[in-house]
Order: sequence, then structure tokens, then C-alpha cells
Amino acid sequence: MDETDRNSLLDAARAILPTVIEIRRRLHRRPEIGLELPETQRLVAADLAGIGLTPRLGRSLGSVTAIIEGARPGPTMLLRADMDALPLQEDTGLEFASETPGAMHACGHDTHVAMLLGAARLLLERRDELCGRVLLMFQPGEEGYHGARVMLEEGLLDAPPESAATGAFAIHIGTRYESSTINFRPGPQLASGDTIRITVRGRGGHASAPHLSVDPIAVAAQIIVALQTMVTRTVDAFDPAVITIADFHAGTTTNVIPETASMRGTMRTVSAERRAAVKERLKSVVEGIATALGATAEVELEAGYPVTSNDPGFCDLVRDEAAALIGDGAVRIMPAPIMGSEDFSYVLEQVPGAIVFLGAAAPGVDPKSVPQNHSNRVVFDEPAMAVGTALYAAVALRHLARRSGGPPG
Repeated sequence: MDETDRNSLLDAARAILPTVIEIRRRLHRRPEIGLELPETQRLVAADLAGIGLTPRLGRSLGSVTAIIEGARPGPTMLLRADMDALPLQEDTGLEFASETPGAMHACGHDTHVAMLLGAARLLLERRDELCGRVLLMFQPGEEGYHGARVMLEEGLLDAPPESAATGAFAIHIGTRYESSTINFRPGPQLASGDTIRITVRGRGGHASAPHLSVDPIAVAAQIIVALQTMVTRTVDAFDPAVITIADFHAGTTTNVIPETASMRGTMRTVSAERRAAVKERLKSVVEGIATALGATAEVELEAGYPVTSNDPGFCDLVRDEAAALIGDGAVRIMPAPIMGSEDFSYVLEQVPGAIVFLGAAAPGVDPKSVPQNHSNRVVFDEPAMAVGTALYAAVALRHLARRSGGPPG
């Protein structure tokens, strides 16, 4: 695929942008949360059928997949879009704002779906150039429900060796970046995300005589401070960890020392080694402080998403294709990982690939000044979707050509 082909691909994406926007707005009006997304699933399946593909529905979740068969045999390239929304009440004032109380596409997953459906159209027009097949992955349950893992368990990647997936690619929109820029890095890009639950058990009593009790609130307060010290004094700053206690419950009134205090929070790391080490140290710190102060503590660590790590070689391909589409200046290599987490990590543990961030802050504004993803006031710049649509298709075409021994283009 030469420079002219890439320019025509972006032109084609811009030509179908009205269709992509219309799909996005229909999804935005009717957001759904979790693993079961019946209305979203129907829309995606109908659109795929309408362009001549055969949608396949998930057995235990509201996923949709479809395969674009190329004109020549070869491996499989996976392209993913997540579909679920967040439990927020939208406050954007958009004419196509959410019509579902308490639900909003505040992370831009509606744009991901629309862009991938647009990319499917571009790839179908170029089926003769495809050496292999493209697997379209429309995934529910990214926002904490492990939807990608469930799809893998249902056989997402099952294929004969000659058709096995050799590359995987996803795009995530975001307002922290300038519109129509592509932002990513090789290696760790997003953190693991595990949930912490701690219960401190003391001995209740009258608030006027704390010496006759074991105050679990005081013990819990010491634990919170100690966890922050643990991070800053035992964790290498170049292989970081973040521990945040964000939820604390104890007591019922002003003059009673309660029996228990409970806390919940999150632990983030950007390497598997650091993740394991911090889990072990956290438990030791919590239980040790509780014991030293005459209480007991129970620690529960719920495993969340693994570290999302981009394959360096695949990143080279993405960088070349993005630069050819939008110019070197609009392709930004991120200096450090983001401590958020993403369940595309499950796919990247099995298939080399990458996820990139598509900038969508409104043109002419400082991205730091606008509402960010997960805000109920976030607004994405819709014209940026043309870049995402074209990049999905360009990466698939280039990867399959390379893997099949075709011209590097």
C-alpha cells in the first residue's frame, strides 16, 4: 500500500464519515451497561448483515463478531471495538444525548463501534487486497466486567493454525489529546487494575473511654498512611505502583466506637513482577499494623485487568501507517504509561498487537481544560473518527500483507 493508497483510504473514511457519525449518535442515545447489551448488539449485527457480513452472537454475553475473508489465504488480523457505557447521568446538552436515565457513553465506546463498522466498509471495498482474514470483535463489558476475557473463553481466537490471529489492534478515543492525533507507546501502555478490600476488626465501646476498646477507625487510618509510605519508600519510581483507598465505612453515631471498619480501593502497576510484589507487601503491611495495635485485619485482593503491553514490532507498523495517513507531527509517542486499565490486555497477552489513543479534544482548545473520559460532560470531536476509521483499515491491510509475504507497501 503506497502513499496514494493511504491517502485514498483516508479520503474514503472522510466520505463515509456522515454514516459513521449517524451510527455513533444512534448508539449514544441508547447506552447499555455491562455484559448484556441487547439493543447495541442488534444494531451492530444488523449493520454487519446490511453490508454483506455474517454476524455471530456471543453465547453468554452480548458480543458480536464477524469475519471479512480476503481474496487470498493467510492469517487473521483482529480489530476490536468495545461497546458498553458507564453508569452516569449525561450532562452535555447534546442534541443526541443519552435517553437512558443513569447511563452514558462517557468513555467513547460508541465512537469505537462506529469507527470499526466504518472500517469494515473500507475493508470490504478492498477485499482483493486482503491476504487472509479480518476478525471484527465487538465487545461488551470492558468497564470492569472482563468482557474480552469472556470472549476469549468462548473461543474468540479458535482457528486452524494457518488462519490463527497474528495481530490485534484497538483504538480508544480520548479528550486528553489533540483532535485527530494518534498517541501510543511500545511496551506497557496501561496499568493492571486490582481491587483492594480490607476489613479491620477491633473491640467496640464507649467513645469516652477509648482505652477500654480497640478502635478500628484509628487502626484503619494508620493502615491508609502506611500504604502510601510503602509505595513511596519500597517501590522503584521507574517501575511504579499506585494504591488508592477510595471508600471507607465505619461507625453509626458520635459516641460509639464500632467493632469494624471497612475500606475499598485500587492497586495499579505496569509490570507483572511489580504487581505480584506489591500484592504480597500490601498484605504484610495491613496485617502487621493491625496486629501491632491489637486488632485484626482481613485483606481481599480481587484480580482486575492485567497490564496492557503493546508489541514493539507491531507499534512500528502502526506508527508508519498513522504517519502516512496524518503526518509525522500528528503521531505522538507517549513518554510514560497511563495508570488506567483496559481489558484488551487479555487479547494482547495472546496475540502481538497494540492499542492506541485517538485524540478527540475540540479543535483550538487545550485538552487539559476540557472534561475527560468518564466525565458526564465529556464531548468528543466527531470528525476525528475519520482518522480512526482509516487507521483500523490501514493497519489490517498492512499487517496481513506483511505476514503473507506481500509487498511491505
